[in-house]
This record gives sequence, C-alpha cells and structure tokens, in this order.
Amino acid sequence: MSSKEVKDLSITVTSFYMKFVGFWLANDYVDKRWRNIAMSNTIFFIFVAITIELRDLYFTWGNFEDTIYTACNVATIVLVLLKTFVIFIHNDELLYLINYAKTNFWHSNYDSHEQMIINTSKRICTFLVCSFAFFAQGTVVSFILRPILGETFKQSICEKYENFQDVLICFSVNYGKNESDRIHPFNMWFDDSLMLSPYFEIVFVIQTFSACLVGTCYHCFDNLLFVINLHTASQFRILQYRFSNMCNINDREHYTTLERSSYTEDKYATFKTYVKQHQMLIEYCNKLENVFSVIALVQVTLFSLIICLDGYLILMVSSNRVSEEIAQIKRLTFIFHVMGCMCQLLMFTYSCNCLIHDSECVMNATYKSSWSPLPMDKYGKMLRKDLMFVMMRSKAPCCLTACGFFAVSLETYTGILSTAMSYFTLLSNNVTKNET
Repeated sequence: MSSKEVKDLSITVTSFYMKFVGFWLANDYVDKRWRNIAMSNTIFFIFVAITIELRDLYFTWGNFEDTIYTACNVATIVLVLLKTFVIFIHNDELLYLINYAKTNFWHSNYDSHEQMIINTSKRICTFLVCSFAFFAQGTVVSFILRPILGETFKQSICEKYENFQDVLICFSVNYGKNESDRIHPFNMWFDDSLMLSPYFEIVFVIQTFSACLVGTCYHCFDNLLFVINLHTASQFRILQYRFSNMCNINDREHYTTLERSSYTEDKYATFKTYVKQHQMLIEYCNKLENVFSVIALVQVTLFSLIICLDGYLILMVSSNRVSEEIAQIKRLTFIFHVMGCMCQLLMFTYSCNCLIHDSECVMNATYKSSWSPLPMDKYGKMLRKDLMFVMMRSKAPCCLTACGFFAVSLETYTGILSTAMSYFTLLSNNVTKNET
C-alpha cells in the first residue's frame, strides 16, 4: 500500500510545527542533528516559562484576581510540560507511528470510494487543525503584543478616547516611559536592573521565544493525535468497504464459469489480506494508546480547570476605567485561549469517538459481505468460520483511554464541560460571598 504520498494541508501544518519543536522524522544525519537542537531548545524554553510563571504565582499569591490569572497560565504550561515529557519518553514509538501512517495511510493508492473517504477526513482535519492553530497562536500573540504595539495602531484608536494617556497605558505600556517603568509580557519580580537596556530587550526576547514554543507545543501534539486518529478511523471505514464487497453477489455469473473451489480459494486469500490489515490497524491503535494514554489522562484532568479559569478571567474581572482598559487585553487573550481549549477538546474527543465507532462497525460490514452464496467446500467453510472470529474481535472496539480508567469519547466532552461549569459556578459564588 505504499504509493506516492499526497499533499494534505493538515499534515503539512502539523509536520511544520512538529519539526519546529523537534519531534518529527529525520531523513539524514543533518536532519537528526537539527531535530536534536530543536528538541533541546524546546525543553529549555518550556522550563524557562514554567519557572517565570511559578515565581509570578508565588509573588501574586493573596491577590485573588492576579492569582487566578497566573494560575491559568501555570496550568497551561504544566499541561504542555507533561505532554512534552511524555512525548520525549516515547519519541521512538511516536516516530514509528508517524512513519507507518506516512507509508500506509497518506498515499494515493485508493479506488474512487476509498479516496472519497480519505478526502472527507482531509477536509475535517484541515478545518479543525487550522482553527486550533489559529486560536493557540492568537493567544501567544495577544500575550506579546500588549507591550509592543506601535504608534500607528495607537493613533488609529486614540480618537475613541478622551484622554490619550488611557490609550498609552492600555495598548503600549512601554511607550513613553523611562527604563525603570517598562514591563515585560510576563512578570519577572526582579530588581529594576532588568528594566535597563540591554537586559530588558534580552529578557523580552527570551519570554517571547518561551511563549511561542509553549504555544506551539500546546497544539502541535494534539493536532498530530487528531490527524492520526481520524486517518486511522478512515482506514477502518475503508476496511468496512472492502469486507462488505469481498464476496460481491454480482460475481455469481463469474464463478459459475470457473471451478468453485478455485473461486472460494481466491476469495479466502482476499479475506486473509483484509484480516491482516485489520490486525495491523488493531496493533497500530495499541501503540497509539501506549504513547498518548497518559496525555489523555492529563488533558481530561486539567481541561475542566483551565476552561473554568478562562471563563472567570473573561466574565468576572471588573475594575476602574484604566484597569478595565488593560483588562480588555487580558480578556481578548483568554477568549483566544478558551476558544482554543474548546476546539482542542472537540478534536480530541471527536477523533477518539470516530476510532471507537468505525472500528466497531467492522463487525456489521463483515456480516454483510454476501458470504452465504459461497459453496460449502473446504475454503467456504474456513471463510465462514474465520468471519465469525473477525466479528467477535470487532465487538471490542479500538479506543484511546485515559491510562485505562475510561475510554475517551464525545461523552468525555460533555462531562468535561459540565465539570468546568460546576467549578465556575462554585468559584463565582465564593467570590460573590467574599465581596458581600
């Protein structure tokens, strides 16, 4: 099945970001060397980011709104750190999964109906992968832009404000200030020496790189899992199509002109190739489970908390005029963040649900394969017997679990949203009681 690889925007986008963080296939020694450099760079800047945010959390502890703001950032970076750590441990297995999919899934050796199945998966992958990447990178950009927005943008909005100083504070907090008053995208909590040139610029660049790499790791691994899951589910749908058309009833006239034994032997040989394909897909799903099950558990555990904190930061923060203008930028940031979380959660649960549904439907497709007209000779009896084994095996669908605790499906999506809403209600009620 290894034919010429075809172009796919979702795979191109995913591979670009995976290469950027150092977790993709390497063709030669030079590629391996650059991959190792990119991987080391990614791990270093993620640790820089978690160090900055944990220090910020320590110093803001006691100020409720600042603590919530920093805790949301910390939870996101912890999620990224754990995913990167797991992928680093299972890097060889991950590369095997990518190489197998590249060789056996992402090619053009399909008939018209099978190609239609693949094209449907491509369209879904392209839309959701690009949407998730947009929201994730939009979150990073909104974190970075507030201190560095230029004069042109300030002039375009200054007419909406009576006092230009409000615009200055809101959109370019470093503009017009001396070195001791400048700020970074993320709080550092050191002395004023970091605000002096060139230390300020160095720290600013480091924080920018850290934010970019955290944002990339936040979505690239999930994009890869989504693409692999959906294409694996497509392979199960293709297998259903092949099983259901294996013993086509229109072949009756054909096998009356041949020896019945040779016909059933040919059908049984075709059936064995489909069984081998089914076994390989099951083994592939087991390897997928081995790599991503811990990530699934971590995401299911933290998603409710992150969505709850995002909702609070968007809806519940209120302050005076100047602080409110500054808060609008934070609201924009976390609107991007919560939209990315919703898109990420949908991709994650939908692809896992497709994997469960399509692997289970192999049983029905096998039964509908028009096996009854086949003669009851040696190969006819063997084929009927083996069909039963395939149907029995398909009763246990392939799935991605959260470390074996439960299978991830669309029910997980509704469960996480329900839990996040409960957290948000409890948090808002406690805040209201404290204010009264």
